[in-house]
Amino acid sequence: MVTLNFDPQFCRNESEVISKLIVSYLLPQLGYSPDNWHQEVKVADIRLDFLALVTPVIPLILDKIKPPTIVIEAKHPGQKLDRHNRKLRRYLSKLNARYGLLTNGKELKIYERDADGEVTLRFECQGREIATKINDIRAILGKISLTDIGIQPTVISEVVRICNPPESDLKNRSTTAGRICTTTAIVENHNEEKSKMRVIAVYHNKGGVGKTTVSVNLAASLSRKGKKVLLIDMDAQANTTFATGLIKFQFEEDDNIIQSYVFHLLESGDFNFIPDIVRRSQGFNTPEIDVIPSHINLIEHQDKLNKIAVSRSRLLVKLKQVKDYYDIVIIDTPPSRDLYAEIPLIAADYLIIPSDLKPFANQGLNNVKNFVKQVNEYREAIARDPLVLIGVLPSKISTNFQFLKHTFPKQKSVIPDRHKLPLMESIIYERTPLSNCLNRTKNEGDLEIPDPKSIFDFCDIKSDPSAEQAAEDFEFLAAEVLNKIK
Repeated sequence: MVTLNFDPQFCRNESEVISKLIVSYLLPQLGYSPDNWHQEVKVADIRLDFLALVTPVIPLILDKIKPPTIVIEAKHPGQKLDRHNRKLRRYLSKLNARYGLLTNGKELKIYERDADGEVTLRFECQGREIATKINDIRAILGKISLTDIGIQPTVISEVVRICNPPESDLKNRSTTAGRICTTTAIVENHNEEKSKMRVIAVYHNKGGVGKTTVSVNLAASLSRKGKKVLLIDMDAQANTTFATGLIKFQFEEDDNIIQSYVFHLLESGDFNFIPDIVRRSQGFNTPEIDVIPSHINLIEHQDKLNKIAVSRSRLLVKLKQVKDYYDIVIIDTPPSRDLYAEIPLIAADYLIIPSDLKPFANQGLNNVKNFVKQVNEYREAIARDPLVLIGVLPSKISTNFQFLKHTFPKQKSVIPDRHKLPLMESIIYERTPLSNCLNRTKNEGDLEIPDPKSIFDFCDIKSDPSAEQAAEDFEFLAAEVLNKIK
């Protein structure tokens, strides 16, 4: 075994961290030879310092091999690791890797991504302790120990194909008899049972509380965790449709949505099923997500649908037809108490209520409670269990220190104390990148067209501490949601 003949905490720059600590000591100690790891690997729009692989594959082609077992990131000794752990967490999720090692010579941290996509800190030590704790590090990351315990990551190309089939792929799986979408997804070395589809409505009857921001970025986060996600836009303002990159046109004659959107899903029980209407988001997230778009013309059809009693349950029926295809469905709702708000609450299993916790939003919670009560009466009439409230989600919350210290605790206490509603642990803070990521544009010829991104893809393009924090907010939210809907 190679001995560590220097003190890592005295590395002078990132190059010494790489050459002396990682290449000359850590990788050999872990059982990796140059045939088993690759340095300075670029994957799509991210650049990694090292990928350590289970089997030697040269040249490195990530969509043809097993995903990396370990992602190693080296940083300058003068940089604090806490500034980089969020990005490493996203790299693990994006690459489907199990372990991440982050070091600047002064510190060393190991993160682990579990089967549910959650990333936790598994081990940490000071640089001067690395040699004495190498057996602990080897027990986690050693090449022999990994194969001994049977780690066989899934093939990246299979994961991408199964979780995000081409738009035509889902449509082709609809049968003419009942148009029931079916599929058999086989992922290598993945023995978990297929989970039951969960439908989550994001609703508040007050506008401006962040429903769309929550809906699209929660969907993006869940998709990055390997969940098969369907996002439905039930708001005539079509903000979710815009946010997921489906509105690229500038002129009415180029409108490619008006002939096929959520209204057509509700119009009839005999045609226009989810595989016929669904679209893939465009340039929004990695991986992209399935979307049922909305359109401003949706509002014109409400009277027609109101006269058809069964229209209230059509979304529920059509979602049941794809229950074996999607893991999670998220429905963005309008800020109203009309048919278009009622339909999602009938179809959903769970409800999230985003609120900025300001007086008007809090006062509106009584209206939300009454509306949900009415919807539950209808659900009972069709033999459906009551809607389960995940909780009120603090959203668009100021990051001002004095506000968070004095005002915010009082605002939060109102929810359980006065309104008798559960409060979620997650908090979505009001950060500039959350607005910037959805309002991006790009030039195509002489036209400037929308180019919105999820907060995660936005972070990959523009590394910014505030954006990193916003992404972490949604990672925490996704983890809480998954925990509460199990």
